[in-house]
Amino acid sequence: MPLGNPCGIDEFEYTTEGLPDSIQICTIPVRDVSRSISFYRDVLHMEVLEEDDGCAYLVRGSCRIILKRSDITGIDTGLFFGTSNPYDTRRRLMDEGVVFVQPPTRGPFGTYTSIRDDDGNTISFIESCPDMKK
Repeated sequence: MPLGNPCGIDEFEYTTEGLPDSIQICTIPVRDVSRSISFYRDVLHMEVLEEDDGCAYLVRGSCRIILKRSDITGIDTGLFFGTSNPYDTRRRLMDEGVVFVQPPTRGPFGTYTSIRDDDGNTISFIESCPDMKK
């Protein structure tokens, strides 16, 4: 019997129940959590929910991240924050002095742009509701 089979019968067929449909939280490695909070709070306007031993928990809308103390930083996180318009994001963050590593570029999931945070991690911003190629 498959684990979770509510009927206890062999003919049970799984559909899409229990399969992932979104990313809820991601972790970003940082050298100094307290210092890194200022970038995410002051530049990206995320709210700090809590800070404890080596971690900080931040939120903005449905975007939730954990800044986690690490000796390994400066990586391409593979993280894409949703935004209504990557061109507006670029304009706004350029005014903040943020370093860009990718100008707005059209990709299979929509237009995106990429920056570096204060620890050298690459963070991308992608349009939230693009017309995706199928």
